Amino acid sequence: MRLFYASASPFAAKVRMAAHHCDIDLELVPTDTGAEPADLLSANPLGKIPALVLPDGKGLYDSAVICDWLDRQSGHRLVPQDEAGWLTCKRIEATADGIVDGAILTVYEVRYRPDEKRHQPWVDRQMGKAWRGLAILEDMIDDLGPRPTTAHFAVAGLLGWFELRFKGEWQERHPKLQAWFADFPNTFPAFHDLQPFS
Repeated sequence: MRLFYASASPFAAKVRMAAHHCDIDLELVPTDTGAEPADLLSANPLGKIPALVLPDGKGLYDSAVICDWLDRQSGHRLVPQDEAGWLTCKRIEATADGIVDGAILTVYEVRYRPDEKRHQPWVDRQMGKAWRGLAILEDMIDDLGPRPTTAHFAVAGLLGWFELRFKGEWQERHPKLQAWFADFPNTFPAFHDLQPFS
């Protein structure tokens, strides 16, 4: 199976960590989404990463969907199957993914728009979503147990990406998240190799 990814993507990092945890090998295909390569568009017509090409040749996309598929293939090694555990896992995963959704738009605003076309109130609104999400995640992080789940990998991907893009801007506000992030490699040593990097 081939995974179209970028090294800095927190969503791709989440999928890579999940696959590693499930002992599922993926062929990694570094991808420039801006170039809209034909093989990526064949796997995901939306042109976004991560995108996974399944054994039957069909594409699967969106990190949450890919991780759910990996979970099913591995006999549910990623998502608890009791109702309380499932709700906690999916709620934290959705919060982490939503934080990235807001913050990444502000990165794109700077990267792709010339200065005269940037709209600071819009940027502030997106980052407001991200900061509110991190505040909620700060309260939720104690609900994650020691056994790695998709939620762990979503949070680790998010915080690893924040270290790349917003280093020094989040730790003081969120000491629980900072402590969790510092300890996560002890729980999941492969994080050192699979975390977002530029």
